[in-house]
Amino acid sequence: MAQDIIIRLSEVGGSRFFTFPANPETISGTLAAKYQSFDIISKGTVKVPKGTDVSEIKWSGEFFGYSKRNESVVNKAYYQLPNACVAQLREWQENGSRLNLIVTGSWINLDVTISSFQPEIYGAYGNVKYSISFAQAKDLKIYTTNELKIAAFVKKTVPRNDNSQSSGSSYTIVSGDTLWGIASKKLGSGTKWTKIYDANSSIIEEAAKKHRKSGSDHGHWIYPGTTITIPAA
Repeated sequence: MAQDIIIRLSEVGGSRFFTFPANPETISGTLAAKYQSFDIISKGTVKVPKGTDVSEIKWSGEFFGYSKRNESVVNKAYYQLPNACVAQLREWQENGSRLNLIVTGSWINLDVTISSFQPEIYGAYGNVKYSISFAQAKDLKIYTTNELKIAAFVKKTVPRNDNSQSSGSSYTIVSGDTLWGIASKKLGSGTKWTKIYDANSSIIEEAAKKHRKSGSDHGHWIYPGTTITIPAA
């Protein structure tokens, strides 16, 4: 993985962040289908696919000891001793902290929790090898029985087409959004994210500068609360 790619965790609603000082060779993401369940007479419960969702992000990497801090794979601007790196990640894992995970130059920009973190000391330089995995954080809403019945009736009688967004409608960015994801939901394909960026470049760039960025990196840095226009598919 290119060294100029930055992998960063930030506390959602907090001020602390952690940037991995050395990038892994690969990052794996698991996409899981989202389903709606319907009870159909004589057929039992039927699950109908309803788009996709990211269920897990994981990789294996290494924190280098002090004597190895000048290795070419280490981003010196973000170097920390392995013990400090392990302590921070363990704290967030044990507390179940909600974090925002960003991998620059990729589609990964979402809220997560650390589901697994396994560090291992090896060698004579104090290096630590580790494996880490993240589960996408979701807001849980509890419905009453009556609310569930109403929701089921609406879904069966008034099908929703996520790709039927009309030209020129607005959308407000929420935490975890990426232009790729918005394009997938609103335009039917993530590859159309450039249409959204081109139609809203001035708004997106202005929002990035308000957050002390020199620019949005062509739409990579987007921020909750920014209202954009969805162009025609």
